[in-house]
Amino acid sequence: MDEHQALSAFSALSQETRLRIVRLLVTAGPEGMAAGAIAAAVEASTSNLSFHLKELEHAGLIRSRRQSRSIIYNASYGALSGLVDFLMRDCCQGHPEVCTPAVAALAACGCNPDQEQVHG
Repeated sequence: MDEHQALSAFSALSQETRLRIVRLLVTAGPEGMAAGAIAAAVEASTSNLSFHLKELEHAGLIRSRRQSRSIIYNASYGALSGLVDFLMRDCCQGHPEVCTPAVAALAACGCNPDQEQVHG
């Protein structure tokens, strides 16, 4: 991820509803969620939700696919991993204790890095 992409992602995430949507889709997993279920979960109107989903998709943080008559959205794990990598790329500067809390937090979530790449 380059600086322009990171700025676009941070801009998209700097709004409360959009941040809630991304967190919801991350927990939903690769199967994702239908737009109606997302709207209900974040308590957003259809038109408001549509605007937020468009912004997140434009930033590359989520993807959509048609499934029958529904549009299903899922988190773009590759883009989210890229954003974390962008932030942490040079964090240690020879001082591993700086990154230890972040590494410990990722380890505690039970994430499998090899599995995450499949979703990206």
